[in-house]
Amino acid sequence: MNMGTSINARFEAIREVSTRTPRKFDPPRDEQGKRLRVSEFYGVNTFDIHKMKEKLPKDVYIKIVQTIESGKKLDREIANTVANAIKEWALARGVTHFCHWFQPQTGATAEKHDAFLTLDDNNRGMEKFSGSQLIQSEPDASSFPSGGMRTTFEARGYTAWDPSSPVFIVEHTNGKTLCIPSVFISYHGAALDEKTGLLRSIDLLSQKACELLSLIGYTGVKRVLPTLGVEQEYFLIDRAFYNLRPDLIMTGRTLMGGQPPKGQQLEDHYFGSIPSRAQAFMSEMENELFKTGVPLKTRHNEVAPSQFECAPIFEEANIATDHNQLVMEVLRKVALRHNFAVLLHEKPFAGVNGSGKHNNWSMQITASGPELDGDNLLDPGKTPHQNIRFLLVLAGILKGVHKHAGLLRAAIASAGNDHRLGANEAPPAIISVFLGDMLNRILDEIEKGAAQEQNPEVAVLKLGVSKLPEVMKDNTDRNRTSPFAFTGNKFEFRAVGSSASTAFPITILNAAVADAFAELTAALKTKIKGSQGIEAAVLEIVREAIKQTHAIRFEGNNYSEDWVKEAAKRGLPNLRKTPEALAEMVKPASKDMLSRLGLFT
Repeated sequence: MNMGTSINARFEAIREVSTRTPRKFDPPRDEQGKRLRVSEFYGVNTFDIHKMKEKLPKDVYIKIVQTIESGKKLDREIANTVANAIKEWALARGVTHFCHWFQPQTGATAEKHDAFLTLDDNNRGMEKFSGSQLIQSEPDASSFPSGGMRTTFEARGYTAWDPSSPVFIVEHTNGKTLCIPSVFISYHGAALDEKTGLLRSIDLLSQKACELLSLIGYTGVKRVLPTLGVEQEYFLIDRAFYNLRPDLIMTGRTLMGGQPPKGQQLEDHYFGSIPSRAQAFMSEMENELFKTGVPLKTRHNEVAPSQFECAPIFEEANIATDHNQLVMEVLRKVALRHNFAVLLHEKPFAGVNGSGKHNNWSMQITASGPELDGDNLLDPGKTPHQNIRFLLVLAGILKGVHKHAGLLRAAIASAGNDHRLGANEAPPAIISVFLGDMLNRILDEIEKGAAQEQNPEVAVLKLGVSKLPEVMKDNTDRNRTSPFAFTGNKFEFRAVGSSASTAFPITILNAAVADAFAELTAALKTKIKGSQGIEAAVLEIVREAIKQTHAIRFEGNNYSEDWVKEAAKRGLPNLRKTPEALAEMVKPASKDMLSRLGLFT
């Protein structure tokens, strides 16, 4: 294309864009045509725990709830009953096909559709869906990434239903498909996907957390589930402009061209009034996701021009990961209807902010009694006993992040994220932890030994931990330069790239913390055998952990060159590029931890 043709094409694109108007869509309505509230159609396309209770016999419902809570395989004796209930519900909603929806190591999702249609003995059509079809399918695995664990002539792979994530319906132009969230494994049982490792890490973290909590008197805890809220940043570009850029089309980022006349110099886009076309897109996108049970809560302009963000209410980490994959799919699909292209690349434009995926992570108790059930382990609590529990859990997280900082950097490594990390809107490649002034001061006091000068319960009161819930918001500014920041009752893992699946970063985070919990459990058992009281023993191992992990804590400007020098003095890894980050995966210490915990072979 010569210069004249290029200029003419640009003018034509501008003319086309100037005629665009916000697209209207038909929102869900009742039989009288009245627009429904979100709460009235939320989750209408999911076969969740509430629909299971409504549609299944009581004994079958109890068994499947036990399967979901224990993470065990579905009892095949009830599989046909569950499959029939799902089929009848799906057919009533106009579904014609089903698929096992899985997450191979491509960063995207995959699916193979089968019709409910089958033929009876008289060659007449009928709809059928069996328990075996629900539980397992056999897609071709030959062309998916496998890390060298299988060869092309061993093409068989299996998908298996994950009952802990609700079955859902996806609507498309001329029909509907039932999607069954699934794991994806090879013929020999090796994981070929993102979900299998995540599920293992969730069970692992729960096991190690329950063992630790039982030592300090929390014997009624049945499970500890990591929770996750995923903030998704993205760019919206009109398709007329997008189609003029082969570099955007092929790579997701600009490889040529000059700076725009206006970038983010005026800082007027962040939290500004949402443009009408973008708002129309967001409304339709949200409605699509509400129907599939994705609890989107927030939408706003991000820092860079044409950059936006959506964020959900937190959920169990496995479900949140599935839902984030749905968010990325629906973003792209709905954008086309509004003549937009969605860019999920971490750094699509030089000179302006890129996009991240902030993972707000915590841990929640499932217990037999109401006094503990639903407790957030990262909530400091209001009693000395709860304060001690919080400090113990915090010590475990600090140990895990400190010991496995290289692995956590590897978990967020990608070519796209390399462009973003440290580029004035994202944390650098150095993994550190921000706690906030007050919490940092409390840990410093414990490290000095102040907490051992008196009765442990009196000590935690004196340290001011019990005041944290009231003042936490004023003392834990999120520090947007930190890759892993404490934000009141959760940690925000800010370093994950916008196009990445959350599965692997959270898998490694769960594993790192589980490994640290196991170490704390062993240390605490030793202290208790030495006839120390529980509270005194906990404070002692907390103090030891604080000393060991002092290097990972940093409250200042992570962008500064001074921090790079200081981090080097502290022995923290600074893995700027993906190849050196991925090398952390095969270090003996990493391989030992991942195999010892049974997460990977």
